[in-house]
Amino acid sequence: MRYLTLPHSDLKVSAVCLGTMTFGTQNNEVEAHAQLDYAVERGINFIDTAEMYSVPPTPESYGKTESMVGNWLKGSRRDDVILASKIAGPGRSLNWIRDGDLSFDRASLRAAVEDSLRRLRTDYLDLYQLHWPARNVPTFGSYLFDPKLERDFIPFRETLEALAELVQEGKIRYVGLSNEWPWGVMKFLQLADEYDLPRVISVQNAYSLLNRTYETSLLEMGYREGVSLLAYSPLAFGLLSAKYLRDPKARGRVTLFDGFAQRYQKPAVEPAVAAYSELAVTHGLSPATLALAFVYSRWFVASTIIGATTIGQLRENIDAFEVEFSSELETAIQELHLTYFNPAP
Repeated sequence: MRYLTLPHSDLKVSAVCLGTMTFGTQNNEVEAHAQLDYAVERGINFIDTAEMYSVPPTPESYGKTESMVGNWLKGSRRDDVILASKIAGPGRSLNWIRDGDLSFDRASLRAAVEDSLRRLRTDYLDLYQLHWPARNVPTFGSYLFDPKLERDFIPFRETLEALAELVQEGKIRYVGLSNEWPWGVMKFLQLADEYDLPRVISVQNAYSLLNRTYETSLLEMGYREGVSLLAYSPLAFGLLSAKYLRDPKARGRVTLFDGFAQRYQKPAVEPAVAAYSELAVTHGLSPATLALAFVYSRWFVASTIIGATTIGQLRENIDAFEVEFSSELETAIQELHLTYFNPAP
């Protein structure tokens, strides 16, 4: 395993991060703890969760993931892991979370952090992220900005000031963003510098063979400003494993939950998956291994967030980190990328 200290922090994270959003819906607590144990055994020290998890979000699943992770931590393991969580934001119908008060204001941020700490059985979070922007932006499969959808949102400075209080109290150590766009990252950085407020150190965005929009939107900013990419969905909800090509009714999030994979319900996705799958077989790799090895090999990805429902899947996901990404494979992937350019933004 490789470890990297995130710029502007002292967080030394593993290049592979264990995502946990299946814990509580697709995985029971015994299975969740087995995954956590195995991940740590393989050198993973970075765990990502969220108050909203498990997914798909429901009143019954709310907070289950954090509680399962907290039961695993039990205090003794806490200092051995880098623990990240997220606050749910406005714009989605999640009325069971804080009675629907999902703004990024002082009261909501404090309540969310303190509830997460209680469920996770810890006194602090290493990284606390805004799960998605509070303002009107395209997210989770949408890709066109529409001014007609404008809505009020808490000013960025007010959000940073509330986070600053939580940092000063030792409840969170560093601040990150998720599903964010260039304007948002820029504004948070500008205000942090101007008013001596917590600096955003990371952005957790989707990144895979099917969605490389980060490269054309945030890559330069991330490099020059030292904002690390935490890449999620490297297997594109399992599509890049090609299991749905082999069996459209294969068991997985795409078939289990209606409307849960709208980002990938676009015309060029299936032919792109087929092309990458064929390339993988040509090079003696499984499609999933190729997709993960691609993300692992990107110089600008600080850590890749993987998720699994079985230990077998988790083992394959971690094993892919050992694959040598050849120049021949790089050339072939870039050629396919130009043919199937970001089919699932």
